[in-house]
Amino acid sequence: MNLLNFKTAGLILFIALASCSSDKKAELTALKAKHDKLADQIKLLEIEIAATDTTVKVETNTAKVAVTEVKPEVFNHFIEVQGKLDGEENLGVSAKAPGTVEVVYVRMGDKVSKGQVLAKLDDAILQQTMKQMTDNLVFVTEMFDKQKNLWDQKIGSEVQFLSAKNNKESLENSIKTLQDQINMMRIVSPINGTVEDVAIKIGQSVGPGLPIFRVVNFSTMKVVADIAEAYSARIHEGDEVIVQFPDLQKEIVAKISSASKYIGAQNRTFQIEVRMKPDFNSFKANMISILKINDYRAESAIVLPINLIQNDKVGSFVFVAEKGNPSVVVKKNMVKTGQSYNGLVEILEGLKVGDLVITAGQLDVQDGEKIRL
Repeated sequence: MNLLNFKTAGLILFIALASCSSDKKAELTALKAKHDKLADQIKLLEIEIAATDTTVKVETNTAKVAVTEVKPEVFNHFIEVQGKLDGEENLGVSAKAPGTVEVVYVRMGDKVSKGQVLAKLDDAILQQTMKQMTDNLVFVTEMFDKQKNLWDQKIGSEVQFLSAKNNKESLENSIKTLQDQINMMRIVSPINGTVEDVAIKIGQSVGPGLPIFRVVNFSTMKVVADIAEAYSARIHEGDEVIVQFPDLQKEIVAKISSASKYIGAQNRTFQIEVRMKPDFNSFKANMISILKINDYRAESAIVLPINLIQNDKVGSFVFVAEKGNPSVVVKKNMVKTGQSYNGLVEILEGLKVGDLVITAGQLDVQDGEKIRL
């Protein structure tokens, strides 16, 4: 084959290959156009099916959210304050006269009765004086009896009779006063209860006003707490209260027994008491307690978790899901809130029973946006 024929054959082959490549590009372009058209048709059908057939799950580019239906429920608000446990009667017992402790009759934990002697002070000098006065009273009484017999017989003078009578009565009064002093050397329990503290030892000097025993009557116990003045109009006698004892992991439901009418001038608080029957041996005086006072209750309220409430320049709002035709859209509802407690808030206005509040994904949607449930 000569050179001319060789060049001619190569040119023909090049033209054929170029023609084939051009046809494939055209075919590819045509197929892509058909694909885009079909994709649009598929997307439209998916949206229409999703709006009419809830049994078919269709993936779309709309946001997916979770909702909860608004239902009425009981809402309680509590005021929490710290209190302390005490017996109905909790008394510090001190000596009525100065002296030195001679005998201690009780130990901590002993049960005692009203009037029972807890300890005795040294009264030796008083007892010695009492013996002398008692002996003297015998002599004075005999002299009085003799003068009285003579006076009854109209013998002797009235002065002698009155003098003998005065000596007898004066000594009797002195003995009575001395007996009172001797009695004051005995430290007695003023109530029935249990000895919870013994702060003296034999030989120790004591005096009036310094508690040396503590006697507590736990047949009825009470929890005492100071409440801020701001709550004075919301807390009343008879209100329900939950008393928690954190150290015992125990909780008791009771009612406020009394609410003071007096506001402390220094701390601006008033005192409440909650009385209850002890049913647990581990209760101890001055034990810390937490009082949860139910100061507000709504029997049929709309309540939401407080983290669902959002705020803007206008006010507070929540997003709800509103079923439209053919899709579900986001609706922004402005709300008015009331009391809040323990992560929940009462909704006073802006929602009604049956509304679907968005509880998940609410931060990623906007008013009017289409969503999937």
